Amino acid sequence: MRFLKLCFFLGAGSIIHAVADEQDMRKMGGLKKLVPFTYSIMVIGSLALIGFPFLTGFYSKDVILEVAYGKYTLQGHFSYVLGTIGAFLTAFYSTRLIYLTFLSKPNGYKSIICSAFDSSYQITSSLFLLVIPSVLIGFYAKDMIIGFGSDFWGNAIFVTIENMNRVDSEFIVHFYKILPVVLSLLGVTSSFLLYVFGSKILVKLKFSSLGKKNL
Repeated sequence: MRFLKLCFFLGAGSIIHAVADEQDMRKMGGLKKLVPFTYSIMVIGSLALIGFPFLTGFYSKDVILEVAYGKYTLQGHFSYVLGTIGAFLTAFYSTRLIYLTFLSKPNGYKSIICSAFDSSYQITSSLFLLVIPSVLIGFYAKDMIIGFGSDFWGNAIFVTIENMNRVDSEFIVHFYKILPVVLSLLGVTSSFLLYVFGSKILVKLKFSSLGKKNL
């Protein structure tokens, strides 16, 4: 998960430098062809962040939510619900970031947008090295780090006997296993459709009484 976050935030920094230190993604857009390498890295990082199947974020979030639900307590189920809702919201705003920054029509100063470019080889090589474990380390290291009987953490993390419910989490109802993934995919789809086809709805919401309260 550390590799994933490093990749994501270094990619964000690369974009900011590419557009003359502009940090408002509403003033970007159209960068897909201008910074193709950074675009690819950010797409992979976003997919891993939302817990897309077989990427690193999928294994970390999946286990945490299953263990929370597998406690079969009010606190555990409450944590599961919050985490699942968080998975939907993460997918929604990650897709919004990709669309507004790379796919939408350019919305910034012409001179800045046209002069955007991929970062230097030091940053791009670092991004490349970070994206590899962001994709692969979850699948290849999950058994070593969090697998049954693994002694990877040794005495670094102490877990009391009453909290050892890793086995129980494997036998929760299948619906609750796949719900976070389904909501993540729903968040991606709804965000993309809303920003591509529902821009008028967003404008009306912004200028409504509810939207003005958040300005």
